[in-house]
Amino acid sequence: MPQRRPLTPWVGALPYALIAAGALLRIVPHPANFAPIGAIALFGGGVLPLPWSAVVSLAAVALADAVLGYYPGMAWVYGSFVLIALLGAVALRRRRTVLRIACTSFAASALFFVVTNFGEWLGPLYPHTLPGLRADYIAAIPFFRNTALSDLGYSLALFGLYEGALRAAGRRAAYPRSLAP
Repeated sequence: MPQRRPLTPWVGALPYALIAAGALLRIVPHPANFAPIGAIALFGGGVLPLPWSAVVSLAAVALADAVLGYYPGMAWVYGSFVLIALLGAVALRRRRTVLRIACTSFAASALFFVVTNFGEWLGPLYPHTLPGLRADYIAAIPFFRNTALSDLGYSLALFGLYEGALRAAGRRAAYPRSLAP
């Protein structure tokens, strides 16, 4: 029976590399609200230990914002990414299936929508009334589609690449060095 070896070191570095790649994708031209940042926070929460999941996700957003420029309401955006990382830690840390990732991705998109648009309502654009809050959320609906699609696509890609790498490394680790493919 072959002896089991520990996973290769690159597997431990892979989540950080995938998050860095996602941050780079945010600064290249893309359709409006179709960026990997929500998926990065969800992925970080699902695979990195706390508090690193939130720290690494926020660092990716901050580095991309340093290139793209800062904007009003950043605290609401950053706060939503911390909450999304926590959602990933709760929902995806122990058990990940395609359906579970897809549902959690949609929940992350909805969380981002609710938090950031509430922050927008507190700004100067909308009256601070219930009709103003309703108008704020209604005006944001057209942007939700791309957010949800990008969160879903990038989440499936990030988790899929990571799980594939874990399986590939696990298969190689199951064989003695002389028999490894």
